[in-house]
Amino acid sequence: YEKALLRGYVECCSNLTWCTNPQGCDQILLKDGLGYGAACSKCSWVSCFNCNFPEAHYPASCSHMSHMTCAKCNHGFCWRCLKPWRPTHKDYYNCSAMVSKAACQEKRFQDYNERCTFHHRAREFAMKLRNRVSSIREMPKIRTLTFVLDACKVLEQARKVLAYSCVYSYYNQDTESMDIVEQQTESLELDTNAL
Repeated sequence: YEKALLRGYVECCSNLTWCTNPQGCDQILLKDGLGYGAACSKCSWVSCFNCNFPEAHYPASCSHMSHMTCAKCNHGFCWRCLKPWRPTHKDYYNCSAMVSKAACQEKRFQDYNERCTFHHRAREFAMKLRNRVSSIREMPKIRTLTFVLDACKVLEQARKVLAYSCVYSYYNQDTESMDIVEQQTESLELDTNAL
């Protein structure tokens, strides 16, 4: 409840924003009006306050950030609408189109799929860890490691729940009930990572 309250407050305040570090950061940043961005005091990531680009991009303007070029084939495209840069974008850096619904759905699927795969792999790691601890416990001079084995079992179960909550969240379209599910999932994920 407190997290939802805080999230709502930050979203309502025009001078506050969340750190946009793609690695994940829960720090709130104050927009001081002195530039396009500021460094996060927690992770040192520099966010842009004026556009949705994940990091500050000075000296390029926000409109410049819509023109992307593939490093492999030099194909120019607009990251907002995902269309080729030419001939669609004759007006230099002047795209106001949003990403298509299909592209959003594909990105959404990829995000949930990556999270699900991560939790499955983390579960496999917990299972291997439990097996290693079990083999160590068999040694005569080692004290009982029951608490570690129990922790591994809890970790396995939590990772399984997290993996399948990704599938559930992807297919569930009821946004009202999903807020609660997402909050509970986020809480479980934080506790699981700590474990």
